[in-house]
Amino acid sequence: MHLPSPHLERCAMKIGIIGAGNIGGNLTRRLVALGHDVSVANSRGPHTLKELAEETGATPVPVGEAARGAEVVVVTVPLKAVPDLPKGLFDEAADGVAVLDTGNYYPQQRDGRIDAIEDEGITESRWTERHIGHPVIKAFNGTYAQDILDRPLPAGSPGRVALPVAGDDEAAKTKIRALIDELGFDTVDAGGIDDSWRQQPDTPVYGLRGGVDEVTRALAEASPERKPEFRG
Repeated sequence: MHLPSPHLERCAMKIGIIGAGNIGGNLTRRLVALGHDVSVANSRGPHTLKELAEETGATPVPVGEAARGAEVVVVTVPLKAVPDLPKGLFDEAADGVAVLDTGNYYPQQRDGRIDAIEDEGITESRWTERHIGHPVIKAFNGTYAQDILDRPLPAGSPGRVALPVAGDDEAAKTKIRALIDELGFDTVDAGGIDDSWRQQPDTPVYGLRGGVDEVTRALAEASPERKPEFRG
């Protein structure tokens, strides 16, 4: 779905997407449709992305090449797979590359226990930053993948869904928020990465299909206490 923008024509960007699951696949579909130059990678290799590439026009690449020349890189892999990402992943990215992290920690359901998250109390995205060696902006982690295709609306539309966006790099956050607006969603600044626990799984905003006011209220109502079902 390509939404005509009510704003001035935006410049196409080179975007790398690492992970071609539900979120990564649907972001690939939308971003290509919006005119961006998208490279997509997964852990199984470019040959497994032939169908997605043929459907969208995105370029399948090895993971180590996904960030090459990219202004935005989306990391949308299971948290347990983050340490396996190549070292120096962003060495050939564009200056000022913004890294979007969509990840969540599911210790019992998928990822196993991650000691630093459990014992140090750091946020999931702070842990990801440590492993990839680059600041991240956290967004889309509580979004239903199908909503990326089905729920975008032009800016100012009644019922437009808002997404929380957390991160320490204000320039990167601004770039990601503009991209999310282009994708058809409002945003709410959720603070820095150390505040991103407010949008982790099982918080009020996680999975919320609300507008700016509802998302702002849900972020304020969050508790840092991790419930037993989300502990390893």
